[in-house]
Amino acid sequence: MGRHAAGGEDGGAPGGLDGYTADDRARWAAEPPKSLARGDFARDRARLLHSSALRRLGAKTQVVGPGSDDFARTRLTHSLEVAQVGRELAGALGCDPDVVDTACLAHDLGHPPFGHNGESALAAVTAAVGGFEGNAQTLRLLTRLEPKVVQADGRPAGLNLTRASLDAATKYPWAAGEDPRGATGKFGVYAEDAAVFAWLREGAPHGRRCLEAQVMDLADDIAYSVHDLEDAVVAGRLDLSLLASPAARAQIGEQVRARYLADAADDEVDAALAALAASPSWVSGFDGSRAALAALKDMTSTLIGRFCLAVQRATREVTGPGPLTRYAADLVVPRATALEVAALKGVAAAFVLTDRDRVPVYAGQREVLQQLVRALLERPGELEAPFAADHAEAGDDAGRLRAVVDQVASLTDASATAWHARLC
Repeated sequence: MGRHAAGGEDGGAPGGLDGYTADDRARWAAEPPKSLARGDFARDRARLLHSSALRRLGAKTQVVGPGSDDFARTRLTHSLEVAQVGRELAGALGCDPDVVDTACLAHDLGHPPFGHNGESALAAVTAAVGGFEGNAQTLRLLTRLEPKVVQADGRPAGLNLTRASLDAATKYPWAAGEDPRGATGKFGVYAEDAAVFAWLREGAPHGRRCLEAQVMDLADDIAYSVHDLEDAVVAGRLDLSLLASPAARAQIGEQVRARYLADAADDEVDAALAALAASPSWVSGFDGSRAALAALKDMTSTLIGRFCLAVQRATREVTGPGPLTRYAADLVVPRATALEVAALKGVAAAFVLTDRDRVPVYAGQREVLQQLVRALLERPGELEAPFAADHAEAGDDAGRLRAVVDQVASLTDASATAWHARLC
C-alpha cells in the first residue's frame, strides 16, 4: 500500500500512531512553520471555513432554489450537515475527524450556479476543451482559484491543504474518460491541474478512493437522501403517503436506476421503501404544525443514525477494532442500506427534480449561464481581477474559455442572474 498505509513514519503524532505520516501532512507549496496550537488537519478545516468559496454556497441551489423559502437547504447548509455526519462516522472508524470534516465542507465547492443544471450547461460550452465537472472544479478551487497561498514562483496554490485532506476531498480520483468503474462521466481533475493531482495521489492505488473520501461520499449521500426529502415535504412538493402507491413506487424505481443504483430491481426498491415506512419514526402525514415539524426532524435524525450504524457495523465486521485511515481499509455499505439511501434519493428525484413545472425554469437557467459565458468571452474586461489575470495570461482560446468558465462557476445563483441581466 506504499506510503499511505496506516502506521508509517512520524507525521505530528508520536510514531505515527494516529495512522497519518509526514507525507500525508505535506503541502503542495512550502510554508513557514506555524504555531503548534493547531494540528495540520485542524488548520485545513479552518482554511475551508474561512474561504470565500464556502460562503458563496449559501446562495447556490441545493434542490429547492435559494430564496424560494426560508426553510429549504442551500449548498452551504447541506455541506455543514454532511460535515457533521461525516465527522461522527470518521470518529467511530478512527479516521482523523478534521480530514473528513474538511473533505465534507469542500465536496460541493465546485458546483456552479443552479446546481447540477448549471453544471450541465457549463459542460456543454466546454465540451471541446475538457468539459466541466463540479468535482474537478472543486480540486481547481482548492489548489488554484481560492486565494490563500502563493508558490515561490508566484503561481497560486489555492488553500494549500495537506495531501491527506486534498485526497479525502477527491471523490473521483481520475481524469475524464479514465473511470475504472465504467463510463459514468464523472471525473475529478482537468488536464490543466494534472501536476497537483499527481502530487496529491502520489503512492495511492490507481482509481481507488481513500477511506476518508469514502466516508465523505457516504455522508453526502445520507444527508442528501434524508434532508432533501425533508425539504420536499415541508415545501409541499411531496406527501409521503403517496409512497404507498404502486405507480409512485415504480416511478421512484425508475429514478433510482437512472441516477443512483443501476442494478436495483423493482422488488428491491419496494422492499427498501417498505422497510423505511415500517420504521417507528416514519412520518405518515404532515400538516405543517410544530408537532409535525418535530416528527419530521426526528425521522431524519433516526434515518441518519440507522444508515451510519449499519455501515459502521459492516465495516468493523471486516476490519476489526482499531483506527482506520487512508488506504488501510475500505468502507463497507450493506446492500440493504445502499438501497434505502438510493430509494430516498429516488423519491426526491421523482417528485422534485423531474417536476414538469420546473422544466422551463431549468431551461432558462442553462440559457443564462451559456449566454453569460459568451458575453464574457467577448468582453473580458468585465471579469473580476483574478479571473481577468488568468484570461490575460492564457496562451490560447481554450485557456481563455476556462478562465471565463471559472468566473461564471464562482457566481451564486443571484449574481449569475444579475450579471446576465447587465451583460446580456
